[in-house]
Amino acid sequence: MRKGLLDVRPLQTSPAFRRLWIGTSAIQFSGQMAVVAVLYQVWELTRSPLWTGAIGVATAVPTIVLGLLGGTIADTFDRRRIVLLTSLGAVVSAGLLAAQAVAGIGSAALVLVLVAAKTSCTALGTASRRAFLPRLLPPSQVAAGVALDHVAFQVAMLAGPAVAGVVLARWGLSWAYTIDAIAILLSLYGVARLPSMRPEGGAARAGLRATGEGLAFLWRRPALRGVLASDLAATVLAIPIALFPVINQERFGGDPHTLGLFLSTLAVGGTASGLLSGAVTSAARPGAVMLGSVGVWGLALAGFGLVDGLAATLACLAVAGAADTVSVISRGTLVQLETPDGFRGRISSVEYAVGAGGPGLGDARAGLVAGLVSASASAVSGGLACVLAVAVIAGTHPALRRWRRPVPVGDEA
Repeated sequence: MRKGLLDVRPLQTSPAFRRLWIGTSAIQFSGQMAVVAVLYQVWELTRSPLWTGAIGVATAVPTIVLGLLGGTIADTFDRRRIVLLTSLGAVVSAGLLAAQAVAGIGSAALVLVLVAAKTSCTALGTASRRAFLPRLLPPSQVAAGVALDHVAFQVAMLAGPAVAGVVLARWGLSWAYTIDAIAILLSLYGVARLPSMRPEGGAARAGLRATGEGLAFLWRRPALRGVLASDLAATVLAIPIALFPVINQERFGGDPHTLGLFLSTLAVGGTASGLLSGAVTSAARPGAVMLGSVGVWGLALAGFGLVDGLAATLACLAVAGAADTVSVISRGTLVQLETPDGFRGRISSVEYAVGAGGPGLGDARAGLVAGLVSASASAVSGGLACVLAVAVIAGTHPALRRWRRPVPVGDEA
């Protein structure tokens, strides 16, 4: 590996990780197409930022509630089987989204119900899917595996919305949803080839007590507590997705290609940052790196609300995307290496609830503020609030600033 570049050793040394990564990359790509399709369909049906913000509620509630439940299940049963079953549920939900588009029902409420159903299936299986990685890779390659997963996500964000714009313009909503269903189905091959993945160190008993034990473990680890609080600040306070249709309408006449470009540009910076992530994956203090990158994220999105013109708008989104990649890699590395396998499902579920549910709440916040004031004011206030929050977290969580990666020894070095 050349210093500073993306570490691809996990793809070379672990066939199981490689198969899983290919399948996960496919559903990340199709999922980004579905995000644009849902956003576009709800906006076309309602022309209301409150309704586009409601998409966030439809994703946030099941993500938080069922994501936490999924963590307890992941620490109790075979994680491989959980992912297979929940993925099949997601296939059915994506297929129903395609069916309602073909039927031309024209109900925004129905779209949100189906989005919530698909999100529910994903939330139940995500903790189990995330817990695969430390079982497939040695500790020295965990950070590289996290980086590869996120680079695939950023590439999906870059290409998915752009392809979605073309698909929506030429073939319509039904094809965007159908592609998503097919990709989820094909991704099951990599999961099916895995061995049984029961939790190590004694399985927890499914129930509220096990969930409470996981939350108590999290609270006792200030580095974990601080890293998740930072991500919560970044997502709930500053996420801009619900503002994209409004700002696109105000600045660029509502062109659907420009709407897709907004989402793609977030990934331009993110992909570039990921391809140069060697320095991030080898950083000795990922907690400190995350704090700095979340601050940059907030400042960039405040700038997104202030600037005018396409070039300046896209530049702010690119910087935000680059900062987001650094933040996600640093957070994932710390969470995976700080958590023992017996708690990994539950802690991963909290990370997922924050990382995936937080943006839903953030979109709801952004839509509400935009409806009451303006989209620009919503973006600026959210970005600055994120910067302030992460400064407070940095000051009150020294364990997060000082946390160091374990030093490899013996064969692992």
